[in-house]
Amino acid sequence: MRHQTLLELAARDGVALPDSLVSEWPPELSAADEKGWFRFQRLYDVARSVLRTEADVRRLVREAAEDDVRDGGRWLEIQVDPSGYGARFGGITAFTDLVLDAVREASRDTGLQMALVIAANRTRHPLDARTLARLAAQYVDRGVVGFGLSNDERRGSTSDFAPAFAIAERAGLTLVPHGGELLGPDSIRTCVDSLHAHRLGHGVRAAEDPALLARIVEAGVALEVCPVSNVALGVYSDLTSVPLPTLMAAGATIALGADDPLLFGSRLAGQYATMRAAHELTDEQLAELARMSVRASRAPQQLKAELFAGIDEWLAPSRES
Repeated sequence: MRHQTLLELAARDGVALPDSLVSEWPPELSAADEKGWFRFQRLYDVARSVLRTEADVRRLVREAAEDDVRDGGRWLEIQVDPSGYGARFGGITAFTDLVLDAVREASRDTGLQMALVIAANRTRHPLDARTLARLAAQYVDRGVVGFGLSNDERRGSTSDFAPAFAIAERAGLTLVPHGGELLGPDSIRTCVDSLHAHRLGHGVRAAEDPALLARIVEAGVALEVCPVSNVALGVYSDLTSVPLPTLMAAGATIALGADDPLLFGSRLAGQYATMRAAHELTDEQLAELARMSVRASRAPQQLKAELFAGIDEWLAPSRES
């Protein structure tokens, strides 16, 4: 969500926003304990609360697409938990239909190809996750490409969600649980062993366990690394501490991501810029990060070929010099 959109929708309906979402944006979240996450979750819920109408949802998706195009994006997978909106929008199926229709409109208007990942919430009962997995399975080949698990990985037991992920796996969905950010290697191991993760939301703390990292590399599990988010939530003290070089040296498949641009104040291109500066990455290394992101996605093969060609074209002047 754009910051200006948050302000406009909140003003329209008289929603009182915390000062940190108004005058101090982006908000200060950093903490070495759980307080950083709780602040993030509170502000996230406030931002979600301003979505009151179908037009609001369509605006949110369209603006996300416009911003991604401006950042150079060509393929976008939006993750959403329908259970967080079902009560307001006529149920989880009706809300999913609304988001998919908004995705089609935004894709048509911006030229950005898009798809949806339906995510369960760790703080809700695992049976709710099964319901969402069955919902996601109904939309395979109709705009839904993956199934995830979000929210605080310190809450609940990740393995309890295995039956939901089994439903999604049988349906052919990409399995993309969050893990390995607020908790370390053991959380990642559970996501791989119990949930059969194809990609990990974050997964960055695999760098702390060489044997686990080697296993992830061998299995081809991709890591959605979000550097600015990691620092904002106190996982790492600064951008130079994000262990991107360790992951790259091990041969991990990495997709740089912005996580939540509204609350962390940085979009996709910013992640590439900050990692280049923090770790003195070369053009070739940046290009390979972009290629890995394409490989780890569910973009159609024809689009992947076009993206690879575009990356090579961007890199050509550097190679010539």
